[in-house]
Amino acid sequence: MRKGALLLAAAAIAVTPALAQNAARYLNPRDVAEAEHQHAAMIQELGGAETGPRAAYVQSVGRRVGAVSGVANPGQALHFTLLNSAVENAFSVPGGYVYVTRQLMTLMDDESQLAFALGHEVGHIAANHAHIREAYARRNPLGVFGQMVGAIFGPSIMSSVIAKRARLDSLSFSRDQEYQADTLGLRYLIASGYDPGGAARLLSALTLQTSLEARLQGKTNRQTPEWARTHPLSENRMQRALAEARATGKLGTGVRNRDAFLNQLEGTFVDDDPAQGVIDGPTFTHPDLRIQFTVPPGYLMSNGTTAVTISGSAGKAQFGGGRFSGSLENYILRVFQDLTRGQTQIPIPPPQRVTINGMPAALTSARVNTDSGPLDVSVVAYQWDPERIYHFVMIAPGGSGVGPFAQMINSLRRLSAEEASAIRPRVIHVVTVAPGDTVQALASRMAYRDYKLDRFLALNGLAANSTLAPGQKVKLVIYGARRT
Repeated sequence: MRKGALLLAAAAIAVTPALAQNAARYLNPRDVAEAEHQHAAMIQELGGAETGPRAAYVQSVGRRVGAVSGVANPGQALHFTLLNSAVENAFSVPGGYVYVTRQLMTLMDDESQLAFALGHEVGHIAANHAHIREAYARRNPLGVFGQMVGAIFGPSIMSSVIAKRARLDSLSFSRDQEYQADTLGLRYLIASGYDPGGAARLLSALTLQTSLEARLQGKTNRQTPEWARTHPLSENRMQRALAEARATGKLGTGVRNRDAFLNQLEGTFVDDDPAQGVIDGPTFTHPDLRIQFTVPPGYLMSNGTTAVTISGSAGKAQFGGGRFSGSLENYILRVFQDLTRGQTQIPIPPPQRVTINGMPAALTSARVNTDSGPLDVSVVAYQWDPERIYHFVMIAPGGSGVGPFAQMINSLRRLSAEEASAIRPRVIHVVTVAPGDTVQALASRMAYRDYKLDRFLALNGLAANSTLAPGQKVKLVIYGARRT
């Protein structure tokens, strides 16, 4: 790995000769068709697409950097979507679709940082990194829960939901590809009139947040899903971006549009959208469905649109369900059939009827032999109401049964209307520093029970000894309006 500054022109030549020669890059029609076909399912699985002024703002910034990317007909070929997701990520697919999460936006401080995030993703498309990604995906077609299921039933018989998620789980880049996309993103910043320092500032913010999350993970019980781990961060990336920006002679010049960006950020959800359920320590709560359960000590959760994934040293599980007309026994059989897609026959003992927190329930465990030893696959289903059934699928070492998850199984309960209405979202609130305000005083207003100062510093890219100036704008996380 080389250190020091690299001239942008030379770096661009290393990426692809076509781009260096200003030849238009036409997207592969097959990639475009596939991206169009999968777009709706993609956004549904990853939290849904935001609409309104903030989404339009993201699209306008994306079009600005896309116009200088060398992609042919960028106004029609490139599409930018703001996802309602609680993880920090941006990613792209080969057919010209770029996605950024609202959680990543909350870490940004100005428009140049958003432009770099979008430009980086356009860079992956323009540099044609897709085929290497797809080759990797074919070698490793399973995600976290998909690997677990695949170890039992084989990769060709995953459920449709797991298959959709696995496609993203396995899309990762090499270090060189990340550097190339950083270089192109920086090039697009300059060409579209932005301050190239936005690249290093965003990478610095992500580095701070990653460090904070590593310290918080065991306390929040929140696990970053693998689809969000497509951009391995390093101090080298930030330092390299800063060196490249300096080498251009344009560092600190160009558009930042900080006030406009912060105005768009005001009111943005931070962490979970209560409409999708909230992870708070070891407890998952869905106020709209009025569901709550608690995972065992040491287990982590990842919240998706259709399921909650739970993982720990003694096993893994998923929670899901919904409308179903039929018996609990038939429901459990259907869950097993969905896992195997009807292609693997395993003996399933008759489910045992029980009552859990006043709800009719049924559970069973099946022993499956794998190359790594026997595993117990268990399903417990709850009759929530005459039209809805929810369930846990659990996988643990052979002989464990549901033992590692007994506490979780018995914790599932209904929320009262009062409890559900008390769940409030966390949102971004931009405040103007007043005379006498300190980092510590403002951090005390953060809507968290712990690590308030650390969270405030990471959110604003500040150091503990930073001095705030009256009139300066900073971001806070506060509780939003109570849900109705």
